Amino acid sequence: MMQINGKEIPLDNEGYLLDPKDWNQDVAEQLARTLEIEMTDDHWFVVKYVRDHYDLTTCIPETRHALKEMKNTLGKERATRKYLYSLFPYGYGQMACKIAGMRKPLKLLLDL
Repeated sequence: MMQINGKEIPLDNEGYLLDPKDWNQDVAEQLARTLEIEMTDDHWFVVKYVRDHYDLTTCIPETRHALKEMKNTLGKERATRKYLYSLFPYGYGQMACKIAGMRKPLKLLLDL
């Protein structure tokens, strides 16, 4: 359980939101702090992409799709797995999805 602005937000035993609808920017900031991540514009880009993709498809985008979107928007030099891991050192699937308010991915093929 996490408390944001006087509201209790339920989490699973690994700190993922139980309901993605509970997500907002304050929740994301708190989740990022628990992961020791200071959010930059590029972090927010990835988190927003994950949320937008999920809203359209009800699926969490695989890494290759996130990298393609990063290339189209942020440029080729920042559209690498190495750069994505510099943003989310323990993996896109675990960290970006957690900050984006998604449930824990059932398969972590997102990080391949």
